[in-house]
Amino acid sequence: MEQIDEIDKTILRLLQQDAKLTTKEIAAQLSLTLSPVYERIKRLENLGFIKQYVAILDKTRLGRPITTFCQVSMRYHDKAFIEKFEEEVQKLEEVQECYHMAGQVDFLLKINISSLDEYHDFVKNKLSQIENIGILNSTFVLKEIKHELGYRV
Repeated sequence: MEQIDEIDKTILRLLQQDAKLTTKEIAAQLSLTLSPVYERIKRLENLGFIKQYVAILDKTRLGRPITTFCQVSMRYHDKAFIEKFEEEVQKLEEVQECYHMAGQVDFLLKINISSLDEYHDFVKNKLSQIENIGILNSTFVLKEIKHELGYRV
């Protein structure tokens, strides 16, 4: 694995805080010139440390204030059923995140919705239509205590 130094780590921290920072602004904060900072950012992108740049949207302003975590357990665990579930869940626009888990639950889905009625329709008309689902267990977020999008660098 390619090594990164403290300057690279500082660049990553700055970009996690504000991806709109220009190379000039980052260089000023690091007391460096533009060219080496530009080259470091390109290198971090090429090495895969920086996967993409995104805007973080406000779920409440978008009309999707309710976050639910849905635990999915499969009836059968052969490769074909697991791959089919993974393929089908990709098509569900309501699913923001999906993780294949070890333990009693096979998949954990994070879903943001506008109402419980919308969630009911989603489960009844979309999620439950995926073959081989055995058990669905839904939990709803009452209050978001900590939500970090960045990684400790």
